[in-house]
Amino acid sequence: MTPAARTQAAIELLDQIILAARDGGASADVLIQRGFAARRYAGSKDRRAIRALVYDAIRLCGERPESGRAALLALAAGDPALASTFDDSPYGPPPMVVGEPVADTGIAPAWLIAALALSGIDTDQAAALLDRAPLDLRVNTLKADVAQVRAALPEALPIDGIGAALRLPPDTPVEKTQPYRDGWIEVQDAGSQIVTLAAGAQPGMRVVDLCAGGGGKTLALAAAMANRGDLLATDSDRPRLSRLLPRAERAGVSTVETRLLDPGREAEPLADWAGAADVVLIDAPCSGTGTWRRNPEARWRLTPARLAKLVETQARLLDVGAALVRPGGTLVHIVCSLLDAEGAGQVEAFLARHPCWAAAPLALPLGTPHGSGMRLTPLSHSTDGFFVAKLVRA
Repeated sequence: MTPAARTQAAIELLDQIILAARDGGASADVLIQRGFAARRYAGSKDRRAIRALVYDAIRLCGERPESGRAALLALAAGDPALASTFDDSPYGPPPMVVGEPVADTGIAPAWLIAALALSGIDTDQAAALLDRAPLDLRVNTLKADVAQVRAALPEALPIDGIGAALRLPPDTPVEKTQPYRDGWIEVQDAGSQIVTLAAGAQPGMRVVDLCAGGGGKTLALAAAMANRGDLLATDSDRPRLSRLLPRAERAGVSTVETRLLDPGREAEPLADWAGAADVVLIDAPCSGTGTWRRNPEARWRLTPARLAKLVETQARLLDVGAALVRPGGTLVHIVCSLLDAEGAGQVEAFLARHPCWAAAPLALPLGTPHGSGMRLTPLSHSTDGFFVAKLVRA
């Protein structure tokens, strides 16, 4: 493909991503994969170049652009080589026109920047949310130790203070490696590993992962429990939950049970666990402001109304989870968000509703105290952004 054809392909993909962000459609990664499937003539270098253009444009534009062309024009304003590809050549984009729409640049929509600032996230912290994310691994201690994995993957470097965490260069094809195929490792951000430690899971415990999704934290809990005890993983998303058991089999986990929940009626299928869990971990659905390094278009999806709905869902799930915890047991609230409405503020509201509960101090390898919990950020801790709190029933 010519450079101009790559630019036009990026514009077309951005058009799809912008519409999906507006209408709640597929993620950028999914749309890019579909786009490449429809462009089989694009070689590996073409695909890398197009993907880079798309994500550079997404990261550059704080507000959702009017079009893919407007986004690429904003990127071209600082890149003469890219600007030269608007040349009306075959398969390339038409020339630039004076006065045509050009996307605004910035970190995020103005209302979201204001909300982050009110939550203690300054401009430098917010800008770091758009840096490129590293590739982190969790060593599955049910099958291997860190030394074994490092011997098989010498390029994997330890992350200070996090015993089972390793970091690889970005774009390493980790799923093609023997340690991955053998279940020695899982791809999991170091921050996700750290907040899971807040559960304090131990062998023989009864543990519920209430919003398990594809099971990343479930498998980390199983390893902490040495594959002994009762581990229940639930979610309302059937496709995501269906991926957990094959992953568990590869990881050598035999103690996990899965249950599909009905949104808004989560308590009914969990009646047999009422007041019986030592730990309930809730990695709640959230705005994902802490994951913009991986999903930068997520900031185009979020609206104040969407945020309010997420906060309402989180509060309901906390109440559902609390009913499952035995006296003296633990409820862990996790969000990959840096907005206080979903983190510190959510915990304050829970404690006001449940006077027999209290926030417990956390001793984690990394993190900064924030409200009744702890916060991780890309700038301060080189992880995704998280808030975690540990709540204990009297």
